[in-house]
Amino acid sequence: MDFSVVVEYFPRLLEGTWVSIQLVLLSIVLGGLFALPIALARISPVLWIRSLPFAYIFFFRGTPLLVQIFLVYYGASQFDVVRESVLWPILREPFWCAIIAFTLNTSAYTAEIFRGAIQAIPPGEVEACKVVGMSKTQMYRRVLLPRAFGIVLPAYGNEIILMLKGSALASTITILDLTGMARTIIARTYTPIEIFLAAGAIYLLISMVIIAIFRQVEKHQNRYLGSVSIKVPDKG
Repeated sequence: MDFSVVVEYFPRLLEGTWVSIQLVLLSIVLGGLFALPIALARISPVLWIRSLPFAYIFFFRGTPLLVQIFLVYYGASQFDVVRESVLWPILREPFWCAIIAFTLNTSAYTAEIFRGAIQAIPPGEVEACKVVGMSKTQMYRRVLLPRAFGIVLPAYGNEIILMLKGSALASTITILDLTGMARTIIARTYTPIEIFLAAGAIYLLISMVIIAIFRQVEKHQNRYLGSVSIKVPDKG
């Protein structure tokens, strides 16, 4: 094996890494914003309110991420109303199609994580909020959501790592993320082992950084609280 090719093309791999990081960061932020109201609707006592997020979560957790990417990227262009709309400048760009697909996918998984965290809060804490006369809005804003945030951190860190690995699928729609850049380099150099090992090492390094960050945040957030665990939704 000749690892000099890794040194030569390492700047190109870093370019792809930055694209992957942008994909993950934007998707996680947007997915988190969508996930919280979906999770709150999911635990609503009203049947029709919780049925809609249930169907949403069921679809995006039950279908492959690759299929979702293709539906957004290839499917939207089939409709004249889409091509003639103001959204077409966005939907014709592979990068934004990937962002949309990743956001929808991760919001479904994150909503389930948030729902599990809220329902994992000990009932005594909920009763204490009611005893002191808090309204439902005050209860969620001052106690339940901050408490759920501490509970959700380990599972949410895992979701971000899964999203990082899933971002490699963006290369299937011509995006030169880390995986896409690695494939382009391999097509020129015919060194798949060396380049894919280098790309894998970069993914591993990013995952280690994410784990370290979430461990520190979790330690700080839960320093006065007992541990509560929730089940992580399976992406397999």
